[in-house]
Amino acid sequence: MKAIVLEKPGQLNRVEIDEPAAPLAGEAMVKVYRVGICGSDVSGYLGKMPFYSYPRIPGHELGVEVLAVGEGVTNVKPGDRCSIEPYINCGNCHACRKGASNCCANLKVLGVMTDGGLRSRFILPARKLHPSTKLSYDQLALVETLAIGCHAVDRPALARGENCLVIGAGPIGLSAIVFAKLTGAKIIVMDMNAQRLEFCKNVMGVDETLLLGDHVEQDLRAVTDGNLADVVIDATGSHVSMSNAFGYVAPTGRLVYVGITTKDVTFKHPIFHRPEGTLMCSRNALPKDFTRIIRLIETGQIDTKPWITHRTAFENLAADFPSFLLPETGVIKAMVEVE
Repeated sequence: MKAIVLEKPGQLNRVEIDEPAAPLAGEAMVKVYRVGICGSDVSGYLGKMPFYSYPRIPGHELGVEVLAVGEGVTNVKPGDRCSIEPYINCGNCHACRKGASNCCANLKVLGVMTDGGLRSRFILPARKLHPSTKLSYDQLALVETLAIGCHAVDRPALARGENCLVIGAGPIGLSAIVFAKLTGAKIIVMDMNAQRLEFCKNVMGVDETLLLGDHVEQDLRAVTDGNLADVVIDATGSHVSMSNAFGYVAPTGRLVYVGITTKDVTFKHPIFHRPEGTLMCSRNALPKDFTRIIRLIETGQIDTKPWITHRTAFENLAADFPSFLLPETGVIKAMVEVE
């Protein structure tokens, strides 16, 4: 059976692996059709993902078909098309008992801490499958990306009429924009890439865009009536950006980190103390986010057509992957066609 392994940073190899065994009680075997390339995959490839271990079969944004189920499985059946919630939690730790399965003490994320979907077939807990009779495999593979943004917007309880600054117009920033717009907030996007800002303005329909420069705070005040942002969502993963973000928060505002960095984030305390700011982190997503997103796509409230800008065949991924890292390539979301 074919698979792609990230042996170490920068080295993707096409390999043959054993077929999976039959699913046990509570498990399902799935056939992989689509794998979305995510920021975590890029960070793993670059050796910058703090939770990553090698060698690893990447891939956690997945559109799959159920091939077989084990005893006791009732939520899916063979033939169902599904999105996968890739956060394999234990169900027993303090976080899981509180309903925070995304923060499980024993969490294994597919494609990061345990092998993911860049292979023909694999076994996983059936409870992690979210079926849809209407969505394509492409759309199902986009659900996890959208779930990250959904959870990030839920964390600060963004409300109608508030100013929301999203820093970073990559896939995670774009997914946060989708759900920020649904709240009725005013959406401002900041990035250093003018092409991505143009995409946000013309395709995503955000209210304002700001090109990162020397007068960012002044520019932000100009589009918020001098008030700065009630909610700042930093999706860059850059310690520089994350450090600077403290200065963009309005009185009683909330700063949310959805990007991850391995470097120190620093700030002068009075900058954040003065507005009585609140700092939050947003990790992964929750099962309810997947259910909600599938419903929103099925009913046309989320348009997935602009998302997929690049495609590659499974056999070509190792050769094509480095090009996805280049800003000039203009990648929003690259999709791997496994079958």
